Amino acid sequence: MTDHTDVSPAKRFKDLHRDGCFIMPNAWNAGSAKILAGMGFEAIATTSAGLALTRGHGDQTADLPLDATLDNIAEISNAVSLPVSADFENGYADNPEGVAANIRQAAASGAVGASIEDHTGDEIRGLYDIVLAAERVAAAVEAASNLIHPFVVTARAECYLVGYENAFEESMKRLKAYADAGAHCVYSPGVRDRDEIRAFCSDAGAPVNVLVGMPGMNATLDEMRDLGVRRLSTGGSLMRATLAPLVQAARDMAEGRFPFPDDAVPEAEVLKLFAGKSA
Repeated sequence: MTDHTDVSPAKRFKDLHRDGCFIMPNAWNAGSAKILAGMGFEAIATTSAGLALTRGHGDQTADLPLDATLDNIAEISNAVSLPVSADFENGYADNPEGVAANIRQAAASGAVGASIEDHTGDEIRGLYDIVLAAERVAAAVEAASNLIHPFVVTARAECYLVGYENAFEESMKRLKAYADAGAHCVYSPGVRDRDEIRAFCSDAGAPVNVLVGMPGMNATLDEMRDLGVRRLSTGGSLMRATLAPLVQAARDMAEGRFPFPDDAVPEAEVLKLFAGKSA
């Protein structure tokens, strides 16, 4: 097991949020994490959607229990020396005390950051009331402040993803409330409009993460930096991207053809990336 008392990844992750813009791709297991680390990225996040797909089901909290998420955090953080931030659903609790307790578990599993969604996980209930949502963020931040190393709490407003009417206005209101509650980073996945992204970066009151792993987003690092974005993530899109050649190879095999080995990454290159613990 990795000694997670080493504060250097935690401090590096906190410092990355001070200025500039960095890419934090989402890995779903140790192998994908090692590949991303070997490509020179400075931090990695987990992905609940990616993990769910590897387990053969959808991205639902009920289908992805806390223990599975904690095991996945440990698997990835033990595989690389990079900071690892957890895609932590709704904190796996409705009440602030439960969120705080689970943040401590995420940190004990090796995470140096975590995102907390304001969606209840129930399609009928929808988003938490904004007051309760902010209290949940505040509880997560307080739990993080009592750890032995820095821990970045990212507060998510899920308005765009759930099709909320006036998603920009509601997201802005929520992101400001979460920043006031102490969130170290804020995030409204699904935003595409560049003016809205710029407004979040100018007015939300905390560093902003933007999801670039969406079809048609067509973002570049330079463009997002110029808008004021501090952090870019990919969500489950990298894992889904790996499924495209698998599906095509399966179609070819079903037709009795086997062209896919010629396009595969050479084994020697993969083994080089997997050798040791990627820093």
